[in-house]
Amino acid sequence: MGTISLRNVRKAFGEAVIIPGADLDIEDGEFIVFVGPSGCGKSTLLRLIAGLEDLTSGQIMIDGTDVSDVPPAKRGLAMVFQSYALYPHMSVRNNIAFGLKMAGEPKEQIDAKVAKAAATLNLTDYLERKPRQLSGGQRQRVAIGRAIVRQPKCFLFDEPLSNLDAALRVNMRVEIMQLHQQLDATMIYVTHDQVEAMTMADRIVVLNKGVIEQVGSPLDLYNRPNSVFVAGFIGSPKMNLITGPFAAAYKAATLGIRPEHIAIVPEGGEARGTITLAEHLGSDSFLHVEAGDAGRLTVRAPGDYAGKPGDMVALHFDPSRLHRFDSQGKVLV
Repeated sequence: MGTISLRNVRKAFGEAVIIPGADLDIEDGEFIVFVGPSGCGKSTLLRLIAGLEDLTSGQIMIDGTDVSDVPPAKRGLAMVFQSYALYPHMSVRNNIAFGLKMAGEPKEQIDAKVAKAAATLNLTDYLERKPRQLSGGQRQRVAIGRAIVRQPKCFLFDEPLSNLDAALRVNMRVEIMQLHQQLDATMIYVTHDQVEAMTMADRIVVLNKGVIEQVGSPLDLYNRPNSVFVAGFIGSPKMNLITGPFAAAYKAATLGIRPEHIAIVPEGGEARGTITLAEHLGSDSFLHVEAGDAGRLTVRAPGDYAGKPGDMVALHFDPSRLHRFDSQGKVLV
């Protein structure tokens, strides 16, 4: 089992309140992603769950047991950090086995667990190498292997891929998702990269200044953001957010529409404008359009669209895909 519940979890450093009061339930086997901009409190919340930070107030429960005052080593969790934190003088085998040796497990059990973890992570051929002989992705797999052998109730990942280059990040993302399927374990993953969150999560927890703005599946958050913050954070390119008289005509303080929900039409439409920049990416073209009262809009067009800077275009907004928000930034229904 690996259920985790947070009840009014609060963290403050003196007068500075980092987490004002978080409530969250994580089911056994879920892949949960904490996402938000730098400084939003996502890593602090993860460290509170791990026991690496003390609660100011509130309650953390694992499998129904209150662990708010339980030390990290006794919570049954395993954490994978941004820095691999491997022992450079030890082999891969000994790095993976280190925690088990410290716990006094029998050698036969340690050897079996290390072999199984190495096979799962494609590290069998590297067990006798030192960390300096490995690539960044292999080192990260060693760090994950060290967590796997502990057979934790939950894995906690704190931005584990941020030190890798773009191509390797994509590969490791796939490997972690496959690992989740193999282990069927609860995983909590922290990232500032909303693309990572969208592709990996069963559910996403969006944080803003320590407050949980919204919790839901990637498509829930994409299609039904409950605030301007979530609407602007989830999705790439980001949602167009329109204010002023244009939004007021729709009885909203802010009107949101995603680039793929704006069509270029021969005439008519809700807005007209001039293309100022065209990004031709092959599969898609992203057009930046100065559209009068609607402001600067990003429009997604087919990859072979021939538009260029200076062209005038008419734009049609899909009425079923408009998002209306009030003056407080909350969704209007």
